[in-house]
Amino acid sequence: MLFVCYPKCSTCQKARKWLEAQGIAFEERDIKQDNPTADELRAWYGRSGLPLKRFFNTSGLQYKALGLKDKLPGMSEDEQLALLATDGMLVKRPLLVSEDFVLVGFRQAEWEQMFKKD
Repeated sequence: MLFVCYPKCSTCQKARKWLEAQGIAFEERDIKQDNPTADELRAWYGRSGLPLKRFFNTSGLQYKALGLKDKLPGMSEDEQLALLATDGMLVKRPLLVSEDFVLVGFRQAEWEQMFKKD
């Protein structure tokens, strides 16, 4: 499982602690040092079942500085994915990527549901 995060982000730190507490093995990737590619983002977006807008860090400085709230609706999916691939700080984090699913952002209840043991 791949845990894509920004180590200085408090939400990412909470998510990492949660994964460790559950005994879930993961490989960590710093989103600022190793930004996801457009192809990775396309695959993750497809697997997530979420709208593409959910992959944007809408509270981030870059998102606001670029005026993306107004620009995104006029952009194609390919343009949005290409834009996300230019800067890891535009991407909502953390991302938890497995073969079967992709979780975007850390909502503990959502993560617990995904890992619930029957």
